[in-house]
Parts: sequence; structure tokens; C-alpha cells
Amino acid sequence: MGLAPTYLGSVMSQIIVNGLMLSATYALIALGITLIFAIMNVMNFAHGQMYVLGGFMVYYTYGVWHWPFALSLLVAALVVAAVGLILERFFFRSVLRRSRREESTMLLAVGTALLLDSLALALFGEKQRGVPDVVSGVYHLAGAYIPARRLLIFAIAAVLTTAFIVFINYTRPGRALRAIAQDRETAALQGVDVTRYSALGFGLGAALSGLAGGLLISTDAINSGAGNLISIKAFIMIMIGGAGVVSGAIAGALVLAFSEAIGYYFIPGSLPYLLILTGLIVFLLFRPQGIMGRRWG
Repeated sequence: MGLAPTYLGSVMSQIIVNGLMLSATYALIALGITLIFAIMNVMNFAHGQMYVLGGFMVYYTYGVWHWPFALSLLVAALVVAAVGLILERFFFRSVLRRSRREESTMLLAVGTALLLDSLALALFGEKQRGVPDVVSGVYHLAGAYIPARRLLIFAIAAVLTTAFIVFINYTRPGRALRAIAQDRETAALQGVDVTRYSALGFGLGAALSGLAGGLLISTDAINSGAGNLISIKAFIMIMIGGAGVVSGAIAGALVLAFSEAIGYYFIPGSLPYLLILTGLIVFLLFRPQGIMGRRWG
């Protein structure tokens, strides 16, 4: 009987650690998709495919060519940002200019996701890919075990998330992006180059997803078909937190990460996600705008 409280404390510590480790990287995914949605009112269905591309960039540069991990992450961010800029310039910008129907951008986003899926399959194949540990070792803290590689990823993701928040709130481009998110037409009347900053926001949102993929491939294997699952997780996070809201993206990442940590610790198989999705539906019935979102209209 005396061991029960100790065991329970260790379980809770491990769940908290697992949730925190996941939430930092999930925040990058959620922030990327919510930034694109906020400034362009486009739900980027290809966000998960950009995550996959970032993961494969790190696989080749770090895992195959043995470049430094930090340089590999930079390459992943730049390559995926470039893909985002190409999609914004030659696909979304043209459709947004010519069509006022939201269905047009939605169908285009689905099409780009399918295109990137097919390209990833053709270029990288179906095989699961992983990379060697960036650092080795395991830490033991308050009854929880923390692999050193996960702690490193958590630290990098937390720094990147903090840097993004500082950029959005305290820099001139960040304020311009926030102005566009609040009112696109008014921002244009105030002299903001909406076209240029929309491209910046799309590229930055894509880069965040690529960074998340580059970080998580060091702990979890990746394959060409993983993009759809990541996109679904991104949508879940912004629906929980509130679409287009930075604080909502972080809140959604925390909720999903801890839901996964609790679910997978106690429940085997795919049942945890069935419960997560059921809980999401019930939550949206009572608060459709999410935790931090505001009602439209």
C-alpha cells in the first residue's frame, strides 16, 4: 500500500513530461497554420505535407550527409519556406485575386496537399526514415524519465516559439502581419504592402511546419504519407484554441499534447484518438469559436 502513492506520482510526472515534450513541437505546427489562416483566410490543407518535407530535409542533410543538426534545421526551414512562397505566389495569390468564393481556396488547398503527397511519394518512396540521436542519454527527474534528445527538441521548439511571439508582437513586419490579420483592407489603406507581407506570412507559416518536421524526425520516424495525419492534428489544435489566434494555437497544442500523453499512457491502440475526436465534437457544440477565439459577426 505504501508504494501506491509513489507509483501514482511517477505516472503523473511521466505524463506531464510527455505532454510538455509534445506540446512545444505541436505549437510550431499550430502557429504555422494559424498564421496562414489569419492573414489570408486560407486553411492550408498542405501544412502536414510541409512538415513531411522538413523532416526529409533533415533526414538527408543530417542523417545521410552528416551536416550539423542546427544547419539541417536551417535548411529545412528555408526549403519549406521557399515551397510556401511558390505556392502563395503562383497558386493562392492568383485564386484570391480572381475568386471571392471561399470554396475556391479550399479546393486549391486540397489540391496542393494531394500534389505534394504525390511528389513526396515519388521522390522519397514509402519507407520509414529516421535519423541517429542528436544527443544520447536519459535523465531521471521526479520519477519521470526524459530522453536527452527529447529534452533538446523541447528546448529548441520552446526557443523558436518564443522567438515567433516576439517577432509578431515587437517587430515592424510582425505588427504589419497582425494588422493584416485584423483588417486586410484597413491595413492596405494605412500603407501596409499587403501582397508582400502576405507572402512573408505564408512563407513563415510553412517554415514553422518544416521546422517541426525537422525536429520530430529525430525522435519519430517519418514517411511520405504522414502529412495527412499531421494536418488533421493541426486542424484539431486550431479548432480547440481558436482559428487565427496565436494564443489559441498554443492553447490547442497544449490540450492536444496532454490529451495524447494521457490517452496513450492508459489506453492502447487507436482508441485515444477516437476519444479525443469525440471530446472535440462535444467541445465545439458548446464553444464553436474555440478557447481563445471570438464569435464571428
